[in-house]
Amino acid sequence: MKVRKELWFGFALMAVLVTAAVVMLLQAPVITHGHIGLLMLSLVVVAIMLGFPTAFTLMGMGMLFTWIAYERDSAKTLDLMVQAAYKVMANDVLISIPLFVFMGYLVERANLIEKLFRSLHLALSRVPGSLAVATLVTCAVFATATGIVGAVVTLMGLLALPPMLRAGYSVQVSAGAITAGGCLGILIPPSVLLIVYGATAGVSVVQLYAGAFFPGIMLAGLYVLYVIILAKLKPSVAPPLSAEDRRVPLPARLVQAGADGKARAVPGLLAALRGTGRHQVPALYLAGQLAVALMPLVLVLAVLGLSYRSVTAVPVVDAAPEMQQIGGGVTEAPAEPRDGLDEPPTDGLAEPPSDGALAEPPGASAPVGEAVPAAAAPVVAGPASAADGPVASGPSKVWWAVTAVALVAVLTFYLVLDFTRFEIFKMLLTSFFPLLILILAVLGSIVYGLATPTEAAAVGATGGLLLAAAYRQLTFTRVQESVFLTAKTSAMVCWLFVGSSIFSAAFALLGGQELVERWVLGMNLTKTEFLVLSQVIIFVLGWPLEWTEIIVIFMPIFVPLLDNFGVDPLFFGLLVALNLQTAFLSPPVAMAAFYLKGVAPKHVTLNQIFAGMLPFMAIQVLAIFLLYQFPAIGLWLPQMLYAK
Repeated sequence: MKVRKELWFGFALMAVLVTAAVVMLLQAPVITHGHIGLLMLSLVVVAIMLGFPTAFTLMGMGMLFTWIAYERDSAKTLDLMVQAAYKVMANDVLISIPLFVFMGYLVERANLIEKLFRSLHLALSRVPGSLAVATLVTCAVFATATGIVGAVVTLMGLLALPPMLRAGYSVQVSAGAITAGGCLGILIPPSVLLIVYGATAGVSVVQLYAGAFFPGIMLAGLYVLYVIILAKLKPSVAPPLSAEDRRVPLPARLVQAGADGKARAVPGLLAALRGTGRHQVPALYLAGQLAVALMPLVLVLAVLGLSYRSVTAVPVVDAAPEMQQIGGGVTEAPAEPRDGLDEPPTDGLAEPPSDGALAEPPGASAPVGEAVPAAAAPVVAGPASAADGPVASGPSKVWWAVTAVALVAVLTFYLVLDFTRFEIFKMLLTSFFPLLILILAVLGSIVYGLATPTEAAAVGATGGLLLAAAYRQLTFTRVQESVFLTAKTSAMVCWLFVGSSIFSAAFALLGGQELVERWVLGMNLTKTEFLVLSQVIIFVLGWPLEWTEIIVIFMPIFVPLLDNFGVDPLFFGLLVALNLQTAFLSPPVAMAAFYLKGVAPKHVTLNQIFAGMLPFMAIQVLAIFLLYQFPAIGLWLPQMLYAK
């Protein structure tokens, strides 16, 4: 029987791990429980690579070695297992996982992606490498709506790979765009990986989502930029579309009203409305088309009008009711209780306050009867009072600059809006914008503190149902399949958490964590050296292991070391998310390649897919370097919103 290369690699890595563990045990002057903990870690990795279920391997190994750590006390071992399972079941924030997964499966089965890919393909038809660019944009949107790598790669392999191959694209470029775009769901919120990392590392999921927003956009932008440059330099690997492929047929009614593909849409619709007596097209239909064409202008004017009112009338709050006397000192009154949007503080997953403040106001914690220092007393500037009403102030220069840019963009849009582009705009209006609104509703409510991840996930699941119903795809069979797959995925994640909790407790009881910390600190590494070492280890582990296994097994080992090197766990999580995407694209065990191979034509070989993935893997390494050199890419938004 022929053994695949990735299996040989797995066996080699297993042999190295077991050999290293045995050598450490033999060379140790005294074999301690810590060395037994390292042996447990090696055996867990070996068992997982041999094909044993991850969750039950963690639980079984954890209970066995906990029994050894407790000196064969079965009662304490069973108590630990029960406590670990209850700890996971009591974590309310994990409810967001099945809700987000359910939203993703509904969107996947509602056949929205086929329309989205077609509309984006036509909208970007004049861009070099338009099919590959449309594939990457579709993957980014779909990954944001689902977060399921296998589903995105498989579906885009069915939708995008045949058109790209028919258009003359090389197999390498086509496969690389699909696999790299499909892996964006690991990083771009709402990512299940970030929820799992937050629960494991004790980092707020809200801040992780805010931090991953710009790195995800940066990575997708680098992909698109690479494809455009490659198509410009080597048109043979990504040839431009022919005029026939770019052709968009106009509706019969618009043609009857005198519409021409190259004529500007708004003047043409106005002329058709004025000449309704000369053709048989109803005026109501033409008015509806004109209303659709004017939607961007109305939306921009509405947003500018609302923002103008907010920046020109700033109410002055009377400070007197907010002050109180404490022992001769003036301090602020206690803050009003929040509206209950925060998650319970379980495992570090408590959400940041909705008002962005992370610290108590000065003097709020002073004991009654003690004077508050003068430096802590708030200063009330100006003689204005609440009775004076709002104080009028002109818009800032930033507002005027944004307004000018928005108006220029709208004017440019209408100057180039011919009837062909108008049809493409209508296609985007029915495919791209509904998904975009759903994504913005979910992410915006999380980032701006309007809802917790659990509540936003419920909004997303409801939105997925409404979208499926709007597209007439909400059937009992589709809902049944989505519920079944959601239950299967959620059960896997929850059992992983239970197994990880038991495993981590056993590792700590045996002293394995302490042994690892002493070994790492004894190397006298700098912060940069530690980050490079940790990311290289995670990258190598990403070849044989799934991201869930890496997060739940190895993050409890790395996270306690972060304080010693002054590394922010939020920043470390963003690096890990970017790194695991790289691992998904790195041969010989690149899972995205096998997902695509399963749906690709027979003449597409695995080596061709691997060759196409390598440039995108190099781009991911560049993205990790940029994030490390410029941490503000990931930390600016959490700092601005939550004073992180």
